[in-house]
Order: sequence, then structure tokens, then C-alpha cells
Amino acid sequence: MGKSLTYKILEDHLISGELVPGNEIAIKVDQTLTQDSTGTMVYLQLEAMDIKEIKTELSVAYIDHNTLQIGFENADDHAFIKSVAAKYGIRFSKPGNGICHQLHLENFSIPGKTLLGSDSHTPTSGGMGVLAIGAGGLDVATAMASGTYYLKVPQVLNIKLSGALSPWVSAKDVILYILKILTVKGGVGKIIEYSGEGVKSLSLTDRATITNMGAELGATTSIFPSDEITFQYLKALGREKNWVSLEADENAVYHEVIEIDLSSIVTMAAKPHSPDHVDTITNTQGVKVDQVLIGSCTNSSYKDLMKAAAILKNKKVHSDVDLGISPGSSKILKMLADNGALSTFIAAGARILECSCGPCIGMGQSPKNNGVSLRTFNRNFCGRSGTKNAEVYLVSPETAAISAVKGYLEDPISLGNDIVIEEPALYAANDSYFIFDKNIDNPVSMGPNIKPFPINDVLPEELEGKIVLKAGDNITTDDIMPSHAKLLPYRSNIPYLSQFCFSGIDEEFWKRCKENQGGFIVGGENYGQGSSREHAALAPLYLGIKAIIVKSFARIHKGNLINSGIIPLEFVNLNDYASIDPMDTLDMKNIKASLENGGKIEIYNKTKNTTITAKFTGSSRDIDILLAGGYLNYVKSTMPTVATMEEI
Repeated sequence: MGKSLTYKILEDHLISGELVPGNEIAIKVDQTLTQDSTGTMVYLQLEAMDIKEIKTELSVAYIDHNTLQIGFENADDHAFIKSVAAKYGIRFSKPGNGICHQLHLENFSIPGKTLLGSDSHTPTSGGMGVLAIGAGGLDVATAMASGTYYLKVPQVLNIKLSGALSPWVSAKDVILYILKILTVKGGVGKIIEYSGEGVKSLSLTDRATITNMGAELGATTSIFPSDEITFQYLKALGREKNWVSLEADENAVYHEVIEIDLSSIVTMAAKPHSPDHVDTITNTQGVKVDQVLIGSCTNSSYKDLMKAAAILKNKKVHSDVDLGISPGSSKILKMLADNGALSTFIAAGARILECSCGPCIGMGQSPKNNGVSLRTFNRNFCGRSGTKNAEVYLVSPETAAISAVKGYLEDPISLGNDIVIEEPALYAANDSYFIFDKNIDNPVSMGPNIKPFPINDVLPEELEGKIVLKAGDNITTDDIMPSHAKLLPYRSNIPYLSQFCFSGIDEEFWKRCKENQGGFIVGGENYGQGSSREHAALAPLYLGIKAIIVKSFARIHKGNLINSGIIPLEFVNLNDYASIDPMDTLDMKNIKASLENGGKIEIYNKTKNTTITAKFTGSSRDIDILLAGGYLNYVKSTMPTVATMEEI
């Protein structure tokens, strides 16, 4: 029986466990990445482990999410990350260098390696044949400290591509088409593996766009084979020595196969307010546009921006439209400056933004009240842009560029003959923003805004409390813990940040938690989708949340809850969701024994005098982590030198 590319890499990195779907395994982690939004917590946790050196081949700390330095908080956090990086020999990427995923693809990704990142879009490197997985911060800190990551063996969904894209149809349209088919829940518990003759028609950065937005499917990761196109991209970067040929066996067996003819895909858009709310441009064109933003880790490659520049050449941005361009890396920005494309953008009337995540996470460029924004980004959750009532559409760079000129959502097919942009034969050399300065005696810089992260207590025999919030389906980590321009400077200050937990849904949530000494949260399907941000677990932990009962969880957030010692439970009977109301008092007796004996939890509703059943699904190791009150408490048994927060 032939092997998938996914299982080949997993097998090559397997430390313990069996490659059987659903089983827990431990794999060797070759590389890690962090970014500043999640990185402060990662490095606080790494410091708490009191290790002498990291065990990975390469770890990189990127500063890309919040580069706006309004007040001392951001600068202090950046200094803290830089100082820890120097202490452990972690490469440090300065603000302005670019977005972590584009930078890692250009500089460090190697086919066949494993990469763990504290950002949900880490699978971008899967476009180069890397098994790249997004995870919670504590998982990444532990991977650096031990070189190991634990995960449940996923099923492998093979998407077999044939044909080639029609003129003006792009990789963004491909992944939007797949999201329309599978939805934001369709990849949960799966790795998406691409194959087929159609793969050869996609450039390396096309593939990276597709694997990047595979995160919106809820997939563990996505991966393409490493072939001649991969080699040519690495050669253009001067890294051809990193290339290896990788592909699935010809007779590989998959759990599911979907066949897609690339020539059948048309231009697409994700309408407000979900990446899977997808329709054709034909059915959506004509919407008046106020803002257009081209960039983000999904669509800020050289090819993407050169296509936009070609469309904008000798044209002007519509008088009612604000167009922003944010290149993915300093390397790409330099090339645009050198070849005149930057001049084209400026002549057209575009605003040139810093090489960073910026608007994608609400860090500036928030639309006007009730504004319509077209973005080449990966998420359009309600309020994520920084404007609660904005209408955000996700589109390709081609659609974005022509719509910026027209003033309304327009199909790039209207331009006539397609514009073909070839990948450069040689990328510009630029490493001025990287710092590698190992100094084990380097003092760690700790600003006054950096507070200890919350640590849970050992799980008691009984949990009792009120339902302090009842939420619906597809609650995002943006809903749980917003991360816009006003709040991101406080990412290392959980006590302050917790006051804004669920603020977009219920401004009184944090007060209710304080008044009731925490309690429980109830939710619907796909709870915790979106970003990997650990703060969406740490803030509820600080507020005293003991367990969360939902219909289903998103993968990374469930892992973050377990790591924090908050019990993630699912209704056995989904109809029981309707029987529970806010402020009902719940009692869970013998919780420890219930977890140890199969994970079925009897929950007594004291308010209604009824009983429902919930379940915990996870490994015996997950249960041990919950019993210990979280991952950091748990690792004390395997890393006896773990420090307390007071000692940091």
C-alpha cells in the first residue's frame, strides 16, 4: 500500500506512537516560528522552563503583527523578544522585515522538514513541501525546549488537481472555491494533500496562497509536493542546496479524494462575514467599494504585487476608493522599488504600507462606518477589520486592483487579455533586518507592561459554577479575545486584556466572571475557529472559566484550552444545547474520575433540576495535562527545572 507525502514526513519524524488516524503521536520538530502577537507568551513560557538551550535546528522570532509603536508597550515587547532570542540563539526578524510566513518561505523553509508556528497560517510553508503546523504558544515553547510536538494523527484528504487556471483566475480563487465546497469546518481533523497534473501549472507562491488559506478550512495543515517548480523557486532565492524531491507514492492511499479541474474554476469572492461565504464575481460584482487592500500573508508575494502593478499601470485609483499596498517582505519591497512597480503604485494613488500584517488583524486601515472593503486577506470575520459594521470581501489581487480603479467590485476578466507575470529568475538579496546574536549571558529585557501569565490549579474533584456566557456557532478567537490596534499592545498583560474578553459579544462578560468567581461557557459548532492566539484561552483562565461546553471545537483552540487546564467538553446529545440558559448553575461531580474513566461527564443543572451528559475526547496525555491544571504544570514532571513565574 503506497504512502501519502504527509505520512512519509510524519514517519520520518516519528518519535513515539503509531500512524493510525486518531492516535496521539510525538514527532520531531525541526523548526519553529513565532510572531510578536503570540511571541511574548511563548517566550515567557520558555523562560519559565529554565532550559539552557533550545533543541530545534532553527527557530525564528518575527516582529510583524503590531509594528505601530504608540506608547512604550510595543517597543518593550519587541525588546523582550529580541533579548530572549539572543539568549537562546533564536534568529530575530526586526520590524519592517515583513510577514513571518512570507519571510519563512523565502529564507528558511526546506522541503521535508517539520515546522511548528504560534500562528494559524504557519501552513503557508506547506506550499514548499514542509509539514508546517500552527499551534498554541505553549506547544511551540515546549517544542523549542524539547524538540518534540504531540498531535493526533489526522486523516489525509487528497485534492487531486487537473488542468490549468483560465485567464485572470488565480490561486486565491482556487482556495475560495475549495472553501465553498468544504466550509470552514471541512478540514477539521485532516491534512489536505495536493497532487495531480494540475499542480505543475501552479507557481510556488500560488501553492503557498492555497496552503495559507487551508487554515480557514480548519485543517491541521496543507501540503504540496516538492518538484522542479520548488527547485526553481529555491534557486532564485540562492537556496537550491535546500531542495529535495518529495511526492506521494504513485499508489498512495488516502482517506478521501476530491478531484478538481482547475480550468473549471472562475473568479470568486468570499462575502461578509466568513471565508466560506463564497460566490462567483459574476454574482457579486457591482458592489460599491470604499477601500481596497492588497497584501497579507496570503497574497503579498512578488507575483501577486507585480500583477496588481501591471493592472494599475497608467491608471488612477477611483476617487472614492482608498487603496493600500503592503508587500510581504523587505526583499519584495526592494524589488518593487528597483523595477519601478513601486512608482506605478504611487502614480496610481495607492498608499504604501509597511511590510507587516497590519490591516489584516485590524492594525490600522480600518474601513469607514458601514464601509465596504475588498481585501486579499484570509479572514473577514465580523469586526476583525477594526470596524464592527464594515462589509469585508476576500478577493484575489487581480480583482482587488481592477476594483480599486473602477470603484466597484469588478471581474478582472473585463480587462481582456490576461497579464502573465513570471517568477523572477533571481530574488534580491536582503538580510539587513535579520539578527542572529547568540549570547547566553544576555539579560532579558522585561518592560512594566509584561505581566506573569496565569497558571491554573490542579483540577479539583468537583466543579461548580454559573453559565456566564452562551454563544452560538463559529465563535472565533477574535470574538473571544479581540486583537485590534487598541488591544494588541497589551498582549503581554493578561490582567488588563481580560477586561475585553468577549467584548464584541458581551461587554459585561468580564464583570460577570468576576462577580461569580468564573464559571462555564456554552457554545455551538466550531467554537474557537480562526487565529491560534493563546490569549483566547489565557484570558478566560484568568477570569476563572473552568470548562467550556460546546457542540464542537476548532483544533488549535481546543489544544490551547487543554494547555491552560480549561476542560473542553462536547454535548453528547446536541439538543441539550437548547436546554441550558445563561446563569444556570452547573455542578460536575467526580470530574477527575470521569475524565480518567472514559471522558463522559454527568452535568447536573441545579437551576433546572436536570442532568445532561458531555464528553471529553482526547488522549491519556491530554487528561494528565488537565488533571495537573495545564501543560506548564504537567511538564514539571518531565522538566524538573521549570521555574515559577515569580522567579522569572
